[in-house]
Amino acid sequence: MGKQFTLTASDQFKLGAYRADPAGTPKGAMVVIQEIFGVNHHIRAVCDRLASEGYVAVAPAVFDRTAPGFECGYTPEDIANARKFVANPDFGAMLRDVQAAIDEVKSVGPVGVVGFCLGGTLSFLAACKLNGLSAAVCYYGGGIAKNADEKPKVPTQMHFGEKDAGIPLSDVEIIKQKRTESEIYVYADADHGFHCDERKSFHQASSELAWKRSLDFLNKHMKK
Repeated sequence: MGKQFTLTASDQFKLGAYRADPAGTPKGAMVVIQEIFGVNHHIRAVCDRLASEGYVAVAPAVFDRTAPGFECGYTPEDIANARKFVANPDFGAMLRDVQAAIDEVKSVGPVGVVGFCLGGTLSFLAACKLNGLSAAVCYYGGGIAKNADEKPKVPTQMHFGEKDAGIPLSDVEIIKQKRTESEIYVYADADHGFHCDERKSFHQASSELAWKRSLDFLNKHMKK
């Protein structure tokens, strides 16, 4: 359904991206921000799924500055390898790349952002710092609690798994206390990565409920 193309950030850096377009007239656009595993099969599938819902979906390859074209799966070896890319993440550079994606699709209508894992944190930061967004959805962003004093400029929704050892419920409580304007959901049977059907931690019931909530939220806040 989709295609690979190139984005140009404000500092003239060129990065790869994946784009999926709906069959009919788009009702808006979504920027999809990757996990630490690159713009891989799962992230492309999320874009395709959003396109089937009527959105132009673009996933910028935010690791291209350090590892051009990197993508991998979810074996223990893959996970260990991918973690090295986020030992000292350059969020400023990644946000420039996300802004480039927003600018690429803003002509089609309202733009939202959705991110997973690393992308969950980036989607929160995008909601706080970037321009041109109408809504943000954040799945299990491990860095959100550290940045919870930042205030989103647009309606923001977050999803966490109660069994996620990397994001303790104490972190979620910090976020709830500081970001009272945001919608925050915790899924009792879900671990980190519960939305990805290619991971061992996939939890179908939690994934389906979170996705429905996400789409309802986007429909509510992304009006032309």
